[in-house]
Amino acid sequence: MRQTPPGRANARVSFTTRLGFAACTVTLGLLAADVQARPTGTLPSSSPGVGITDHAARPTMAWVHFCERMPAECAVNASEPAMIKLTPEAWRTIVRINRQVNRAITAKTDVEHWGVEDRWDFAEDGYGDCEDYQLVKRKKLAEAGFPRRALRMTVVIDELGLGHAVMMVRTDRGDFILDNKHDAVLPWSQTGYTYIKREGDEGTAWASLGGAVASPVATAGR
Repeated sequence: MRQTPPGRANARVSFTTRLGFAACTVTLGLLAADVQARPTGTLPSSSPGVGITDHAARPTMAWVHFCERMPAECAVNASEPAMIKLTPEAWRTIVRINRQVNRAITAKTDVEHWGVEDRWDFAEDGYGDCEDYQLVKRKKLAEAGFPRRALRMTVVIDELGLGHAVMMVRTDRGDFILDNKHDAVLPWSQTGYTYIKREGDEGTAWASLGGAVASPVATAGR
């Protein structure tokens, strides 16, 4: 995904007027939640899910091209549940896969990797951009028995005002975010991100999240 050059004062405006892509930034800073992580098997507190608007959103072109190459990854099975029951076992699996994939892939921009601004893929050679991390997590969770319909690729504006891709796991305890920036799996409302759009769970159209703003999160180690 394309990255907005550092120091651009209008990065947020530029992104919100060009939602065909989400730039990707990868930082090594740790969120405070990583330092104060709860025991792996302890369920997080329930929180409201992110709301969607009545408007459909256009998917990124890189997502469209990914779906053309791998249609089974993008098909929506309406018979699957749109959210999962978050049991201790399911939570342990989510946290484990988020951590494993984050450590297995080395960050590399799409320009460096593929010679193009924006390409979504599975990082099969061990290198990837933010969306590639999330696609691998999505695939591994689906292979572990999670309904793909509850695993939604999501476009946000991050704490630097840049576009970023994460994966949202929709559960009966709220919507949780898997991210390549840290190993903590957080409720969407605690990420500090602005939520733009996510995969739809009814068809190929994405759902607009209307710029829902999460609470800022304190950081450490930056």
